[in-house]
Amino acid sequence: MPTLPYIPESAPFTAEQRAWLNGFLAGLLAQPFTGQPQPAAPAPEQPAGRPLLVMFGSQTGTAEGVAERLAAEAKGRGFAPRVAPLDDYEKVSFPDAEKVVIVSSTWGDGDPPDNAAAFWGWLSSDAAPRLEKLEFAVLGLGDRNYEDFCGASKKFDARLEALGAKRLVTRGECDVDFEATAQQWLATLWPSLGANTANGNGTTSSPPPPPARASTYGRQRPFPGRALRNLPLNGPGSGKDVRHHEISLDGSGLSYQVGDALGVVPRNCPELVESFLARLKATGQEEVSWDHAERPLRQVLLEHADVSRPGRKLLDWVAGQAPESELTMLLAPDNDALLKKWLWGRDVLDVLELLPKPPPVAELLPLLGKLAPRLYSIASSPKAHPGEVHLTVSTVRYESRGRVRKGVASTFLAERVPADGAVPVYVQTSNAFKLPSDPQRPVIMVGPGTGIAPFRAFLEEREAAGDPGPNWLFFGDQKRACDFLYEDQITAWVTGGHLKRLDLAFSRDQAAKIYVQHRMLEQAGDLWKWLEEGGHFYVCGDASRMAKDVDEALHKVVEKAGGKSSEEARAYVANLRSEKRYQRDVY
Repeated sequence: MPTLPYIPESAPFTAEQRAWLNGFLAGLLAQPFTGQPQPAAPAPEQPAGRPLLVMFGSQTGTAEGVAERLAAEAKGRGFAPRVAPLDDYEKVSFPDAEKVVIVSSTWGDGDPPDNAAAFWGWLSSDAAPRLEKLEFAVLGLGDRNYEDFCGASKKFDARLEALGAKRLVTRGECDVDFEATAQQWLATLWPSLGANTANGNGTTSSPPPPPARASTYGRQRPFPGRALRNLPLNGPGSGKDVRHHEISLDGSGLSYQVGDALGVVPRNCPELVESFLARLKATGQEEVSWDHAERPLRQVLLEHADVSRPGRKLLDWVAGQAPESELTMLLAPDNDALLKKWLWGRDVLDVLELLPKPPPVAELLPLLGKLAPRLYSIASSPKAHPGEVHLTVSTVRYESRGRVRKGVASTFLAERVPADGAVPVYVQTSNAFKLPSDPQRPVIMVGPGTGIAPFRAFLEEREAAGDPGPNWLFFGDQKRACDFLYEDQITAWVTGGHLKRLDLAFSRDQAAKIYVQHRMLEQAGDLWKWLEEGGHFYVCGDASRMAKDVDEALHKVVEKAGGKSSEEARAYVANLRSEKRYQRDVY
């Protein structure tokens, strides 16, 4: 959830210097520098510039970070950029804008992120105005392993054109490893916007060297955090292995707030890599080219290549090499659902087994994606645990087609990082999942399973800060006896009064399965009262089912306890979103 600027406004730089520094750090996805740099000489005043509206749709914060960096660069090129989430389209008078750049990720089945859902509802409706005077550009962020790659950006781009807006450049599409692609797209955007290439003296400008300072850590340069604790949270008899991980950030200069995420840069399972090498009939010592450098093949497979998720390029290549395989039929345009089902539980090694002979390494490696960082909701408050960050991670293990399969990052943390070992991490900031600024506001949290993570952080934060607002937690899992995560800490909060309400839903403790959404409906009257008293409603956990069920239950609560029609309930919930009182951290 990377939110910029990287250099805080409190740092001793002018706005122009800070904007340039943020651009310098763009590729790093770095976090705010917490040291004390030397004051810089004042920079010359810049003109206000031409208006440019930069809007983002961001679920985890990556698109927001790209939008902020784009705006910082735009300012240096003669614009006066304004940055806003897409759902603020009314506040920024979107129909009156002349030039707009949209950066958006995709969520669910090609849907817009939470902070762009209202914008899309308006833009796709019959009430949307004609936009003939608008010039626009759209950059999509996505993951090619998912069916509707950059689906939300496709919708925005097509609809804006249909409403008469003029496209400045072809829509951009970025995969998980987005930095280079985004920069190339920007290089085509600036001339289309008529961006300045000269400074105030009329000569070509180049940024001044940054002031000397300690290094900052980010996505491209993660900090080697020290593993402090790795504790199982489930009891005997559980079908799960959820772990509590504690990592030291001492010496990193990294800081975080509750609601942020931690990026973990994992390594692949050595056993899987050895099986991969055996399939290739390679020793692992072969020198190969990867990311513009020569490296041993084993190192590439352990640390750099994604050997878990087969991408479309690899699938197409394998089908071409093995045209009689079942993959050829599955790649037909109308077979997306069948392909998705077939790919479940399969990794790159499974796909390579379709080939009649081992593929040449030089041909295979360009078809593999880069091993991407994994983001985990932070489960601790920096006020309660200074210098540390905590995670709540479900360790993924299962058997499929005669092999044990392992989640890359979850088993990296659970099995392969020794005590005091290094965990490469960075902080990814989020402005879209935060506690209310008013400490007296009621807070309602729905977090079953590992969705408890950010709410443990919220409760620790409000306790450490002495916030007087009441707290209500809905938590659920399979069995109370062995799956009540953080039970001692949560029950202590209830006993002490810090947690005013606790509703539990353990699905397998009775014949009929009970989930958190059922508890919400049971408590509809009180839940409505808390909302009417200004309560903030938060959801964390599974996006595909739980979050949808909870959203449906919330609408029913508004209808049932608020006495509203279904249309009025939709408007009420939409207003909660617009007021930032309904926030989700779903995955």
